[in-house]
Parts: sequence; C-alpha cells; structure tokens
Amino acid sequence: MIGGGGTGGHIFPALAIAQEIMRRRPDAELLFLGAQGRMEMTKVPEAGFEIVGLPIAGLQRNFSADNLSLPFKVFSSLQKAMALVRSFKPDVAIGVGGYASLPLLLASKVLGIPYLIQEQNSFAGLTNKLLGKSAKSVCVAFSEMERYFPAKRLKLTGNPVRKDLLQSQISQYEGINHFGLQPGLQTIFVMGGSLGARTINESVAKSLKAWKREGYQLIWQTGTAFASKADQLLKEDNYPGFITQPFIKEMNYAYAAADLVISRAGALSLAEICMTGKSSILIPSPNVAEDHQTKNAMTLVKQKAAKMIADADAKELLTQTVIEMLQNPNQLELFGMAAHGMAKPEATQHIVNQIFEIAKA
Repeated sequence: MIGGGGTGGHIFPALAIAQEIMRRRPDAELLFLGAQGRMEMTKVPEAGFEIVGLPIAGLQRNFSADNLSLPFKVFSSLQKAMALVRSFKPDVAIGVGGYASLPLLLASKVLGIPYLIQEQNSFAGLTNKLLGKSAKSVCVAFSEMERYFPAKRLKLTGNPVRKDLLQSQISQYEGINHFGLQPGLQTIFVMGGSLGARTINESVAKSLKAWKREGYQLIWQTGTAFASKADQLLKEDNYPGFITQPFIKEMNYAYAAADLVISRAGALSLAEICMTGKSSILIPSPNVAEDHQTKNAMTLVKQKAAKMIADADAKELLTQTVIEMLQNPNQLELFGMAAHGMAKPEATQHIVNQIFEIAKA
C-alpha cells in the first residue's frame, strides 16, 4: 500500500516506485491511499493504479475555521485506513509524504505492518518526523538527515523521477518541434509546479516584452489558476514564440527543448532538472515548512549547478537574470553539467530494493 499526495512532488515519485514494483513483480497487488479532492485522485488512476480517497486534510498555517474540523477528518481517515489495511493485508506500506500518508503509516504502525518512508526534501515533513523512528527504512535525497531520523534507518537513495525523463532520448530539435517552436532560438521553460506558482507567473508576465526583444522562445506551464491570464497577455501583444499550458504532460519534450529552466525548488523538480542536465533559475516557495525549498535550492547553488532568486526579489530580478544567463552560453553549459553530475538515476531501483527487503523480512 502506498500513501501520500497533494502535489506532483509526492505523487510522481509514488508512481515511479509503483511502476518499478510492477516491472519486477507483475503479479504484485498495489493500492494507493490519497486525499479526497486532491490531484492524486485523478493522476493515480490515469497511470493505471487503484486509489481510495480519505477525508484527511492538512493543517492550515494561518488561522482558519477549517482547522476546527481537522481532528474529525484525521480520526475518520485513520478508521478508514485501519479497515483498508486489515482487508488488503499488505506486506509493506510506503509513505511518500504529504498529510495523506499519515493515516496509512499510523494504521500500519498500530497493526504491525512494516513500513518505509520516502522523504523527498531536505527538511522532513511532520508526518515523516512523527513516524520515522518506527520505519524499517527511510529513503532520503539529501545528506545530513540524521537530525530527523535514526541514522541506522537512513538510506541516501535520491528522489525517483518519472520514467519518460529517465529514459528520454529526445533531442532538443525534437523538443522544439513538438511545441511548434523555431529551431535555433534560445528557449526558456517555466515550470511553476503542478499547482502553479503566483510569484513565478507574475514575474514571467513582467518579463515578456524584454524576452521578446531578445528573441527568446518560451514554454510556460502556468497552472490552472493563471492560465486564462497568461493566454490573455499573449493575445494582447503578439508573441509568436511564446506558448502557455496549464499543465504539461510531455515533460520530457519540454525539458529537451529548454536552454534554461525557471522553477520552484521542490525536491522532484530539482531531481528532474539534475536528471536532464539543465541550467536553472530556482525561486523557492516561501509558503513551505521551515523554508525547506531554499535549503533544497542551496544544494545546487553550492555546487554551481543553478542560480537562486528569493521569492521576494523575483519580480525585480528575474528578467535580467535570464538575459544574463542566456548571453553566457559557456556558464549555461557548466551549470547544466554540474546539475547532471548531481543526478541519481538509480534512485527508484534503490528504493524498491529496500521495499522488497522489508517485504521478505
């Protein structure tokens, strides 16, 4: 059983793990647990796996009346998870982060089911910190995680990335052609995350005219909330080489097309940037626990594999930072090479090795 979700940063690693399990053991039985109304409830079935939704919700960091109902949602989700674990009888449970993993891991602990935690970030989430001590194994992507988990449980595996990126042989020409763009022009890929990122979107909107003057092309994943606004901006002033999509499914083509990636610093995004060997400008989200995206981004910055702009500075600095980077192709190439050197292409295999060892124990 696999529990977790809420964002693509939790869902796509979970799907990569599930696909590797099924590749090795086609007779394996898998069941996902997610949060009702969240994106895992569509993404997991689209990938061919069964998922059950729980009424679980996250704690609102600002005062909200929604927090009053949270204990009831947690209790109801735990009851449902306990019943599902009893009926499904998993050999091992897997928590991939997000509040949707809490009921599964807690039920597994109570019922004596061994479980593994996959922590994507450099700062452990609340659920994982609470339940990490009882995990059989904690697979992490960053070093120095002993401050959150018992050292003997830790496995430095890296983060799983989706198979289409791991096995991609797509050339930049093919990526450019896929999006109907023009070969030979420098191309920016803006990736605000599966839910969109307001600061990135607003900063890109402010940069459009300057980037057009420079002759750049743009692939802009906006998220659903900003999609209509972005479309309107491109219609108001003709931008023939700029395209927007709320959500890009063909990420392998988008990465292949890009000379430069602009992204939040979620752990999955960084794993994908490293795997594809792309230069990047990282704008960490300030709306995350313990500012962990800044910590994530700094792992690349310290290796001269990316540049970082604080969220508060993005509207002022993004336009010119992009121009400066694209005007220096040698530095761009060095950033990409350094990022690729940090990739862990065997991450999914190492995690599934741990899962199988636990299941056999």
